[in-house]
Order: sequence, then C-alpha cells, then structure tokens
Amino acid sequence: MGDDYGGVIGALVRGEWEEPGTGRRYTIPPEDIVLAASLEGREAELVRRRHEGRSLVVVSDERTHEALGRRVHAALKADGMDVTEFVWASPSCSDRGVEELRAATRGSEALIAVGSGTINDSVKYASLLDRREYSVFPTSPMTAYTTNTASVSFDGFKTSIACRGAKGIFFDLSVLSRCPARLIAAAFADVVCRTTAQLDWLLSHRLFDTPYAETPYRLLAIDEAAMIDNASRLRDGDIAALAMLTRVGAIMGLGTSFTGTTHSGSMAEHMISHHIDMFSGDDHPGTSHGEQVGVATATVSRLHNTILNAAAPPVLHATRLPEARLRQRYGADMARMMVEQTSLKALDEAEAERVNRLMGDDWEAFRAPLCRVMLPFERLRDAMRAAGCQTTPGELGVSGSRWREAVGDARYIRDRFSMLDIADDAGRLSGFLTEHHGAHG
Repeated sequence: MGDDYGGVIGALVRGEWEEPGTGRRYTIPPEDIVLAASLEGREAELVRRRHEGRSLVVVSDERTHEALGRRVHAALKADGMDVTEFVWASPSCSDRGVEELRAATRGSEALIAVGSGTINDSVKYASLLDRREYSVFPTSPMTAYTTNTASVSFDGFKTSIACRGAKGIFFDLSVLSRCPARLIAAAFADVVCRTTAQLDWLLSHRLFDTPYAETPYRLLAIDEAAMIDNASRLRDGDIAALAMLTRVGAIMGLGTSFTGTTHSGSMAEHMISHHIDMFSGDDHPGTSHGEQVGVATATVSRLHNTILNAAAPPVLHATRLPEARLRQRYGADMARMMVEQTSLKALDEAEAERVNRLMGDDWEAFRAPLCRVMLPFERLRDAMRAAGCQTTPGELGVSGSRWREAVGDARYIRDRFSMLDIADDAGRLSGFLTEHHGAHG
C-alpha cells in the first residue's frame, strides 16, 4: 500500500485493526488511505486502482494547482487516462459554489480533488449530488478528508451534509511539509479539539444518556500525546511530526465511521467557529476553520478546567431562551431556527433539578471521568503556541466583544449539549467571558 507512515491507518483500511478490550473490527468508507514520505511517480497507480476506466476531472484552485494539482493531472495524462482539469478561480463551499463546480465538471464520471477544506468539501458534496466517485490528494494535514460529511453554506447557514466518503485519500508528506506554516498550525489547532469535544460528549452522555463511544478516542490516543509533545517540530517541517499530525487528523475525520455522528470531534468549539462564519459578514477576520476552532478550543478548555476544578458543582436553573435578543441580533428567521435547536436540549425546572442532584450528590465521582479526558488548559495552550497556533481572539483578529457574543450565543446554533449550556444555565458564562475575554481579550 505504500503506507510508509500509516501504521494503524493501513490496518483500518485492511480491516485488521482490533479494538482493545472488545476485539471488534471496523469497516471504514475509504477503500484506500495512503500516507507516505512521497507519492511522486505513483499518482497514476493510485488513481487507476480506484477509478479504472472512468473519465476524470482533476479539481484544484490556483494555489493547490501549483502545489500538486498540475503534477497529478500531468501524471494521469501521461498514463493515458481520460482526464481533464478544472482550476477553480473562486472556490466556495456553498450551494452556489457547488453548482458552479458541477457545471464545470459535467460529463465526467469521477472527480480527483487536489486541495484542502473548500476544494475537498465542495467535491465531496458535488459528487453526492451527481452520484459520482471521487478521490483526494490533500495539500494540508486537516481532518475533513476522511469524513463522510461536508460543511456547506446555504444562504449563510452552515450545514453538515452526510455524503459519500472518498474512495482514495493520498497523503504526500513532502507536499504537506511545504504547505504554508499557517495551514499546518491550523491543522494542529483543529485536532487538539479532541479534548473539548470528548469532554462535552461524555458530559452529555452522563447527564442525558446521549449515545457515546470510546472507539475514536482509543485510536487518537495512539499518537496524540507524542504529537503534542513534539508540537514545536511541526514548525521545522519535521516529517515524523507531520506524519503524527496527519494520522491524528485522518482518525479524527473517521470518527463518524465508528460512531455514526460527528459528536466525537465537533461540539462547543465548533459551534463557536460556526458562529464566527455565520454572523461576521464583512467583518469576518479571514481566518480558517482550523484557526477558529483552535482559539475556540482554548476558550472551551479554560471553561472546562474552571468548572471541573472547582470544589463544588455549578447549580443550574431552567434554560431561559432570549428570543427577543436573538431576533434583534440575527433576524427573525435565524432566531427561529436557533430557538428550535435550543428547545431540543433546553432544561425545564424539573430537569435542571435532576441535573443538579446528579452532579451534587457526589461531585467527585461525577467529575472524575470528565477530568480523565480533559487536558490541563496550560498544556493545551503551550502546545498550541509551540505549533504556531493562535490561542486568543486578539491573535485571531476578533475583538473581545465579538468573541463574547460568539461564545455566549454559540449554544443556540445546534442542539448539542455542552459545557456552554452548563455554564450559561448556571449564570456563570457571562462572568467567565468578561473575566477572560474583556474589552481587550
């Protein structure tokens, strides 16, 4: 398989990985995940074994075309494949953008994406709509390549769409090592959200019996600690450190394959990032998904540590939906959707009292399993800084007031219960944000 650095990734593809403790084996959607120091000269072989006899379009943008797309297209052409290329001038993973992509690639039987977030998710969603196959040559070490979902914007509202996964995912570490340092830092920032996403999901499970699975975390644990310990080496283009980051990102993306949900890697921190994307308008800082998730992860981690390290549990009251404020800030239609989502998880007085009893009867026993999956805030922050990540809203280019709004209202975007809900229903979220993200935060 040429799986030089893949290890557990190759075992998963071959159906050979056995989960410790259960012995269970899993089938994952990708038929091929190759992770190697270099794939130069192997492009045609890799594509042919997944798309033999298909007419192809290599899809890239202007930057990823220069980084790898031109090379991939030339290799497939030289091999005699029926292939053209589409260099997308202004890619957008939105309903309109994907229609543009579909029109430009109409008539082909399979798409070969060369790029990262926007290109990958756009090709993924277009392939679903047109019932076509696709594979991807990544140009950054992010998580989205191995997921079977695409994040698509419809009239400004970002939605996660269930899609077919890629048939082949081909990581050329020599290419990834040359991608902008900002993208490598963003990829690191995106995957360290494991700590906050797992804690929020486990919290929801313990309070409401939300379905929960350890499988993705057992896989992530293989590389996570070493990846964090070697964060500074990522800035030097170290191939071994980059391989760890890429494996963690790939496994993070495969979480849906083991759980049937994106909960394993997307909770409060992602809702904060979505708020920035959905409601910043012309004032958007121009930051990427990973960068935003990273700073949101730092904020949520601090909140987790603050609440769980306290001597006594928070005391909740029934959820109060600020409908008038939501309408004023976001308009009637968006406010209605936010109210609908939040109503699915809102606590009435009886539920708030039940939760208070569950936490308060034995706070030590309740918080112990949550603390076991939580990284100390300082370790997380220091590792992110070592990898070159932004860790504060100011570094992200977001004002303190804008960040307080994003974090304070993120809970209303989706029906997923998180520590944001705990803190807000306990009347502590506003004070936390003022303390840590004041006027100059």
